[in-house]
Amino acid sequence: MSRHAEHPVRSVEEHRRAVADVLRDLVPRTETVPLRRALGRVLARDLVAPLSLQPFDNSQMDGFAIRAADSRAAAGEGGSAAFVVVEPVPAGHVPGPLAPGRAAPIMTGAPLPPGADAVVPVEEALPRAYPVPGATVRLPAGQRPGRFVRRAGEDVAQGDPALRAGQRLTPARIGLAAALGVAELAVRARPRAVVYSTGDEVVAPGAERGPAQIYDANAAILRAQLEEAGVEVVGAHLVPDDAEAFTARLAADAALAPDLFVSSGGVSEGAYEVVRQVLEPGGAFVHVAVQPGGPQGVALAHGVPFLCLPGNPVSALVSFEMFVRPALTEVVGAPAARASLTGPLAQAARPLPTRTQVRRALWDGTTVRMAGGPGSHLLAAAARANALAVLPPGDAELPAGTPVEVLLLD
Repeated sequence: MSRHAEHPVRSVEEHRRAVADVLRDLVPRTETVPLRRALGRVLARDLVAPLSLQPFDNSQMDGFAIRAADSRAAAGEGGSAAFVVVEPVPAGHVPGPLAPGRAAPIMTGAPLPPGADAVVPVEEALPRAYPVPGATVRLPAGQRPGRFVRRAGEDVAQGDPALRAGQRLTPARIGLAAALGVAELAVRARPRAVVYSTGDEVVAPGAERGPAQIYDANAAILRAQLEEAGVEVVGAHLVPDDAEAFTARLAADAALAPDLFVSSGGVSEGAYEVVRQVLEPGGAFVHVAVQPGGPQGVALAHGVPFLCLPGNPVSALVSFEMFVRPALTEVVGAPAARASLTGPLAQAARPLPTRTQVRRALWDGTTVRMAGGPGSHLLAAAARANALAVLPPGDAELPAGTPVEVLLLD
């Protein structure tokens, strides 16, 4: 019996649940950051509004603050009413009360004078200017209370939740916090991860490469994906095909107190599968019904979740998008998973009979077109792609126009 037959086959959904389960106890710490460093972070606690927005009734327009009832009581010929102009109200200044029959020139954002309940735009005034105090201005009759007035608390009331824990901090949410006078926010600390690339055949970019060696792309891919998902990478190492060396490396890195280990390679059916050799006694190594990225593993090392991905660069990239990113989003509130949509194939595609196939693709907003072949070593095709097309298992060719799931990468 082959070694492969000893390991179970999982569906894509089963392995997604397994990855999420191994991360379930990963409880992010909380830290406080200034607003300038809050973009993309996840709010740790509800933000309760310390004041109302708007904090006071204010003008939505440059115009004249009046008592709306005066515009009806003083209506004359031509459908206008005369008002005596008083001192103007610039933004940032506190006005005095407005007496009946008076109109206060008011600037956008300035507080409404006590007694005023409407603002008439300056464009509707005769003359279309701001007369000096004591002069007369005519304004259209029949003004309604509340016209061009921003009411105190109409956006959010003091004491109400303005932002909820678990929300990712976007520019608008950071702006809301600033408008509330909040200078810093409690956010979930970024989970800390250590990344491993395995195999005697890989060397670091920039190093001297032997005739049977290749440059390691996986550490760069996984570091970028983890950081994009809100994870801090505290270490990235090349691991030779040596179980003792890997065991020692793992023990040293556990002293960094990471929240997560992620590896690529060393999980398949060969004789030098160092990750599986070391972690299999306390882990689960399976074959997932997906291409690329069939060999997968989940384990605990020194009590820390360990996600074991296959070694081909595209397999590692796709595995992260299919399994790791959704789990981080679900469990620790990492930045949202990739946007997903359904789009028609630009050309016919043949699925695999028993496995989900994830193809690098180009989405132009109308159709999805494959970018290169399905091989897990074709990294240049992955670099050209802006999406992943998910083809469900099947025996029949999918004709052009068939709708398929599309995960957007850009």
